[in-house]
Amino acid sequence: MAAAPVSAAQAIGEYLQSPDDLVKVSAYRKKLEKEKASIDARLKNGVKEQLQATREGLRKLMATRANVQAIKDEMIVIDRECSDPQTQIATFDQISRVSMVHRNFVQTEEMVNNLIEMESKLSEISYMLDDDSAYITGPASNLLVIHYYLNQLEAFRNQTMHQAKKASGDARINLTRRFERLHTVLEQFDQYIVDLASNVLDIVREGNSHVIVRLIKIAEMEGREDEKAIAIRLVKKAAKLDAASKFKSMQANARVIKHYRSKITKAIADSIKAKFNWEYKNAENDPMAFIKGLQWMYQDIIRIQSDVVQCFPPEYDIYSLYIREYHKALNAQINKIVTSEPGASVLLALFDWLKEYKSSMKELDVPPDLLQPPLLDGKEQILIEDYLQVIIKKLDEWSSNMMKTELEEFVSRRDPLEVDADGQYATQGGAGILFQMVNQQIDLAAESGQGAILTRVVAESNRVMRGMQDQWAKAVEQEYKKQVEPNKNEEVAAGLVEYVMALANDMLKSADYAEALLARLEPLVHEKYQVQMNEKLNEAIDGYLDVAKKCTQTLIDLIFNDVKTATKSLFQANWYTEPILAQIIATMGDYMGDYKEYLNASLFELLVEDLVDAFLLLYLNALANSPKLKMPAAPDRIKNDADEAFKFFTEYKSQKEMEEYFDVLDLILGILEASKDLVFLSYWSFAKKHGPNLAFIEGLLKARGDLDRSQVSEVMDTIKRKVKDENLADPPEPTIMKKVAIQNAFSRFLRT
Repeated sequence: MAAAPVSAAQAIGEYLQSPDDLVKVSAYRKKLEKEKASIDARLKNGVKEQLQATREGLRKLMATRANVQAIKDEMIVIDRECSDPQTQIATFDQISRVSMVHRNFVQTEEMVNNLIEMESKLSEISYMLDDDSAYITGPASNLLVIHYYLNQLEAFRNQTMHQAKKASGDARINLTRRFERLHTVLEQFDQYIVDLASNVLDIVREGNSHVIVRLIKIAEMEGREDEKAIAIRLVKKAAKLDAASKFKSMQANARVIKHYRSKITKAIADSIKAKFNWEYKNAENDPMAFIKGLQWMYQDIIRIQSDVVQCFPPEYDIYSLYIREYHKALNAQINKIVTSEPGASVLLALFDWLKEYKSSMKELDVPPDLLQPPLLDGKEQILIEDYLQVIIKKLDEWSSNMMKTELEEFVSRRDPLEVDADGQYATQGGAGILFQMVNQQIDLAAESGQGAILTRVVAESNRVMRGMQDQWAKAVEQEYKKQVEPNKNEEVAAGLVEYVMALANDMLKSADYAEALLARLEPLVHEKYQVQMNEKLNEAIDGYLDVAKKCTQTLIDLIFNDVKTATKSLFQANWYTEPILAQIIATMGDYMGDYKEYLNASLFELLVEDLVDAFLLLYLNALANSPKLKMPAAPDRIKNDADEAFKFFTEYKSQKEMEEYFDVLDLILGILEASKDLVFLSYWSFAKKHGPNLAFIEGLLKARGDLDRSQVSEVMDTIKRKVKDENLADPPEPTIMKKVAIQNAFSRFLRT
C-alpha cells in the first residue's frame, strides 16, 4: 500500500514542533533553499543529459529508418526487374548462368591477385604503422594512408570470407590462416587509434593538432560504415525473402563493428584516470605533494579550452567530457586520500585546496553542472572532523605513552633526578616535550586560517592536559599514602621528596608554557574565539598550578609526618620540660634547606606561606584540644615556642610578614595571661580580628589551671552577652581560626 503524501503543513510541522523552533525558521529556510538549489542543479543536469541522449538516439533512429526503407525499396525494384526478363527472354536462364560464371571467374581472378599482393601491402602498412607509433605525439604522417589501405584489405577479407561460406572446411581454414596477419595488423591499428586518443593533450602540446583532426575523420568514416552495417543487418533480419544475399552490397554483413567514437572517448577518460594515478605515484604516495602539485590540472583545462575543443566536432561535446572526467578522477583520488587516514597536515591542506578548487574552476568559467557530484559529496567539513580526530588520536597516544613512562619513573624512582640550568630538580623533560607536540598541532591548525579549527585544537589540548594533571594529582596522593601508611607487602621507593619537587617545578614550567601559548594565539583569532581560547588555556594553567600546589602541600605534609610523634607531645606533660618545638623546627629546617635549593623560587615562597599556616594551625589545634594547662608555666612556654618559630620563619620571610602571621598567638597569649576580670578585654582584641570563636575560647579558658568551672562560666557569660549585644560576626575574609578543629563538648568535659 502506497504511503499517503505528506502535505506542506505536515512537512513544516516536522521542523516547527515547539515555540522555540520559530527562532530557527531563518536557518531552516536557508537549509531548505540550499537543498532545493542542489536538487534543482542535479535535476537540470540529468534532464540535459537525458534530452541530449534522446535527441541523439532519435536522430540515429530516423537515419536508420530512412536507410532501411531506401534499401528495401531498391531491392524490391531490382527484384522486379530481374524477374521480368525471365518471362520476356526465353534464353535468359542460359545468359544468367553464363554471366554468373563470368562474374565468378573475374572475382576469383581478382581474389587470387589480391591474396598474392596482400602480404607485400601488409609489410608496407606495418612499416608505416611502426614508424608512426614510435612517436605517439605525432606527426603521424601516414595515418590516413594506413587507414585507407587497411580499409581496402579489410573489405577484401570480408567479401572473401562471405563468399567462402559455401566452400569446404579446408578452404575456409586456409583462408583464415591467410588473413591472420591482416587481423594482427588491424588490432595494432585499433590500439594505435586508442593510444592517439589517450594522448590528445600531449599531441596538441607538440603542435600536431592535425593528427587529432585526422583521427576524428577516421572515427567519423568508420562510424558511418558501422551504421550501414547495422542497418543492413536489420534489413536482412526483417526481409521476408533472402533477396539481400544475392547482392554484393549486402556482404557488409561480414564487417566487424569498430565503435571508434566510443573507444576514443573511453580512451580519453582512461587516460585522465591514469594521469591522476601517475601523478600520485610520482609524488611517492605523498598526498601533500600530490595536492600541492595539482596545478597541472588547471593548465590542462586551459589547453583543452584553447586548442583541443576546435579539433572535435560539436556533437562530441569534448569540453564537457574532459571536465567531467577530470572531476570524477579527482574525486576518486581525493576519496582515496581521505580513506587512507592521512596525517592532520594533509587533511588541512586538502580542506584549503578544495576551497581553492571551487574558486579556480569559477575563474576558468567552468559550468557548475559539469562538476557533479561535488568533491566528497560536498561534505568538505568532514575533513575538519577527520583532522580533529587525528589530532585527538595523536594527542591521546602521545600523552598516554608519555604518562605511562613518567608515572613509572615517578613511582619506581630508580634513576637520580637531573638538575636544570637554574640548579632545580627537573624530570626527563616531559613538560617541554608535551608542549612541543601541542605547539606543532596548534601551528598546523593556525595555518588553516580558521579560528574555529584552532579553538577546537586548543580545547582538545586542554582536555589532554587536564587528564594528565588529574593523573599526576592522583599519583602524588597515592605515593604520599604509601609513604605515611607503609604496607609490609609493598616496598616503598626512596626519593619521594625529590621527585615531588621535580614534579612541582615541571608543573610551574607547564603553566608558563601554557601562558606563553595563550599570549601567542590571542592575536591570531577573531574576538569571538578569544573568549573560548582564554577559557580553555586558563583552565589548563589553573590545573597546572593546582598540581604544583598539591605538590607543595605534599612536601609540607611530609615534614609534619616526620614530626608526628613530637607534635603529639605539644601541651602534654613532657612539653614543659623537653625541647619539643626545637625538634619540630630542626626537622623543618632540614627539609627547608633542600626545598630552598632545588624548588622553584616562586613555589618556595608559596610553600613557606603554606608552611607557616600549617605550623600555626597545628599548634592552635594542639592548644585547642590540650589538657589542663599549668599556669603560669604554659603561657611562658608558648611564648618561648612562638619566639623560636618566629625566628625560624624569619629566615625565609620578612619580620613584618611574620608579625602578621604570629599576631594570632600573641592575642591568644593575652587571653591566657589575663586575670579573670581582664580576660574580656584581651578576648575583645582577639574577637575583633578573628571573630567570636566561642567554642575555642571556652575550651581555652577551661584548660587554664588557674580558673575553676564557675569562673569560666562567669567569663563566658560576659563574653557571650557582649557578642550578642554588639552583634559580632566572623570577619569577611576567614582567618586561620576558621580552620581550628575543636573537640566536641563531651571530650572537653572529660578533659576538665
